[in-house]
Amino acid sequence: MNSPILTLRNIQKSYPSGDSIIHVLRGIDLEVNRGDFIGITGPSGSGKSTLLSIMGTLEHPDEGEIFYGDIAVKSLSDEEISELRNRKVGFIFQFYNLLPEFNALENVMLPLILRGENSTKARGLAEELLDQLGLKDRFHHFPSELSGGERQRIAVARALVTDPDVILADEPTGNLDRDNADLLMDLLKSLNDKGVTIVLVTHNEELREFFKRSYRLLNGKLIPD
Repeated sequence: MNSPILTLRNIQKSYPSGDSIIHVLRGIDLEVNRGDFIGITGPSGSGKSTLLSIMGTLEHPDEGEIFYGDIAVKSLSDEEISELRNRKVGFIFQFYNLLPEFNALENVMLPLILRGENSTKARGLAEELLDQLGLKDRFHHFPSELSGGERQRIAVARALVTDPDVILADEPTGNLDRDNADLLMDLLKSLNDKGVTIVLVTHNEELREFFKRSYRLLNGKLIPD
C-alpha cells in the first residue's frame, strides 16, 4: 500500500478574540492518498480555509504535525517550506489571485519562473495547459479582460503547471455563477479521473456528489460523511 502524500496529525489552531480564545481546529487528523478527491464542507467561519492554509503550509498550526510523504514540515526552515510548497502544492482560490499586471500566459508561467525554470520551458508548459483548458485564444489577455470562468480556469492551469502532489482548492466555485461552477467541477473531476489529487473546501453541500471522500468541519472537528 502506498504511503499518504499528505498527513495531518492532531492539528490545532486558535485565535485570540478580545479577552477570549477561539478554538478553530481541535485535533484534526487526515491522510491524503494519491488520487483522492476529498471534499470538506461546513458553514462559513467553521475553519475550512484555515485548515486548507495549514495543509498548504501557508499557516502554522499551534500544535500537531504535517507530513508531505515522510518529510516533517516542522523540521524545515522557512526557505525549505517555501520550496516544498512550490514543488508539492497547487492552490486554487475563490477570488483567483491572478496578478492583474500579468496576462494569462504569464500568470501560469510564474510558479515555474519562481522555481528557477527557464522561460522557454515555462512558456511551453503554460501554453500547453491553457490550450488543454480551452484558453488558447486568451494567452495575452489580462485578468480584467476575462470572465470569471476563464479566470478560474487560468487559476487551475497555474495550480497544475508545477505538477504538484496535491491541489488545494478553497471555495473555487464561490465566485462563479451556476453554469461556470458546474463547468469547473466537471473539469476538476476529469483531472482527478486522470490521477490529480485534490482537496477542496466549500460551504456548498451540492458539490458533495463530486467527492470520493467527504468530511464536515464542525466545532473544530473533522467528521466523515
